[in-house]
Amino acid sequence: MLNEQTFDKLYAMKLLGMAEGFKDQLNQPSFHDLPFEERFGILVDRQWTWKQNLRLQGLLKNAKLKLQASMEDIDYKTPRGIDKSMILSLLSCDWIQKHRNLLITGPTGVGKTFLACAFAQKACREGFQTFYLRFPKFFYQIALARVDGSYGNLMKKLSKTHLLVLDDLGLTTLNDAERRDLLEVIEERHGTASTLLTSQLPVEHWHDHIGEPTIADAILDRLVHNAHRILLKGSSMRKIQKLDET
Repeated sequence: MLNEQTFDKLYAMKLLGMAEGFKDQLNQPSFHDLPFEERFGILVDRQWTWKQNLRLQGLLKNAKLKLQASMEDIDYKTPRGIDKSMILSLLSCDWIQKHRNLLITGPTGVGKTFLACAFAQKACREGFQTFYLRFPKFFYQIALARVDGSYGNLMKKLSKTHLLVLDDLGLTTLNDAERRDLLEVIEERHGTASTLLTSQLPVEHWHDHIGEPTIADAILDRLVHNAHRILLKGSSMRKIQKLDET
């Protein structure tokens, strides 16, 4: 009866990890001989792990990543120009802590989106708020927010997110509204948050793609000069995978 009351209180206080740990201790005789301090420490660890896992699930859900990618699954064997030492140096997410950017470029199919999602997933694991958008949806959401009255809330979200992933710059020519929207977001994030961009276009072509020289200068000045760069090369990974399957 006493244990049932204890469980009820633990669940009422939302200490689910501790409740499950206590249940394990009651059901497993190996715990019975441990001193109180050690058993209590194990319960605290279970609660801590449960809370961390819950937070990670929330961060990953809010990130809306396109791919379920992780740094452990990165293919270093296929020749794509990946510098493994550089990738490993970025694993600490120190670049996010310092509000630096990351630019991933390369031809279609070489794994830019996978790599971007893997970095984003690692950022979530380190406790950073992350948000993924492909560029067409990025511009669409801003345009829609202006119409439905949610523009202020959206811009606040885009400016405050620790890591904003914008995938596939350069698919279509930017119009004037899109150039200005991109500048506003980059300006708001400059020096306070990190942005990860992917593109099929080499960085040196971004100025022409953005179009209007003054706006292009402003965007690239804030985006490129404090950024790490990863340049992928080689054939499409999709073609390589099909050949491996045959």
